[in-house]
Amino acid sequence: MVTISGTNLSGATSVKFGSNAATILTNTASQITVIAPVGPPSSVNVTVSTAGGTSNPLPYFYIAAPTVSDLSPHLGPATGGNTVILFGSNLTLTSTVSFGGIPATGFTVVSDNQLNVTAPAGTGTVTVTVTTPGGTSTAATGNPYYTYLGAPVLTSLTPSHGADLGGDAVVLGGSNLTYTDAVTFGGVPASFAAISDSQVVATSPGGAPGTVSVVAHTPAGNSNALPYVYDPS
Repeated sequence: MVTISGTNLSGATSVKFGSNAATILTNTASQITVIAPVGPPSSVNVTVSTAGGTSNPLPYFYIAAPTVSDLSPHLGPATGGNTVILFGSNLTLTSTVSFGGIPATGFTVVSDNQLNVTAPAGTGTVTVTVTTPGGTSTAATGNPYYTYLGAPVLTSLTPSHGADLGGDAVVLGGSNLTYTDAVTFGGVPASFAAISDSQVVATSPGGAPGTVSVVAHTPAGNSNALPYVYDPS
């Protein structure tokens, strides 16, 4: 719906957007409301015709609907607050970004093809949409899906000690471990493989005799720490 303000508008016989006629809803001497006709992304002149003639033209801009083609990353914490980069088109006039219908807590327009967005809290896998004066993006193209993850939790290390030279297989038990992207022993990265959501197998790196903290990391953040003891050779 478009509102046109002016003078001598009573008895309008037509309102045109370019060469296309609009549907007139209300008409007074100072204001007309219409339903804009379909038009290609461009600028057109709007004119009003009455028995007294045709008005001066005013520009109206048709805006192409936004699209979201990809996200980086596609995973994040259920608590939100992290930055997600949206890639797409027709993003300059973005007014709202939503994650499964929940508004983002903030966003910055980088270009017509990129937004930096602060994710809200949420659960599960959702579709990220962008709204502009041209409409709201859909999931018809690209990969606009975002998955919320629970924070990783460690409940056990098996075994909980090993040689200070490293090289021992250690099973990390817990939950929310599927997307583990790092395991550290006292801050030293270890090689690992995520077996399931409740189990990761890591190879202990070398370390000085004593107790260190083992931590798993996922896109949702760091897990709690569990103690691991390096035995002297």
